[in-house]
Amino acid sequence: MAGNGFDQIFPLGEKNDAYAQYFIGQSYLAPLTSGSVPVSNVSFEPSCRNNWHIHHGTNGGGDQILLCTAGSGWYQAEGEDPISMEPGTVIRVPAGTKHWHGAKADAWFSHLAFITPGEGVSNEWLEPVTDEVYGKLPKNGAHA
Repeated sequence: MAGNGFDQIFPLGEKNDAYAQYFIGQSYLAPLTSGSVPVSNVSFEPSCRNNWHIHHGTNGGGDQILLCTAGSGWYQAEGEDPISMEPGTVIRVPAGTKHWHGAKADAWFSHLAFITPGEGVSNEWLEPVTDEVYGKLPKNGAHA
């Protein structure tokens, strides 16, 4: 987007209105491929994050792959420390893992996201990441 200092190699996409109920803040979605392994570029305005959620699947399905392409964000699995995501960070989220991801408070953030194909692949949206939890994250981009 012009004027925000956020340069990325993939399109920003449209406002992610279809999933807005599962996000705090504004996100954008740019589908890049379809087929058996659809890939999307998901972008987050500063402080935007998605709710806790779980990807389900069996026979190899349901793992989520996140590849940070621009900006700076967070990934956190339940019961684990948050991980700082910068361009080049790749995270594999095993099926059945409760987690969330989103932008840092002072930065835009984009990642490519896809789910490995398999059987019974679905997504379960859960509670929001509260301002209290989010507000405890480091402001300088370091690991928590």
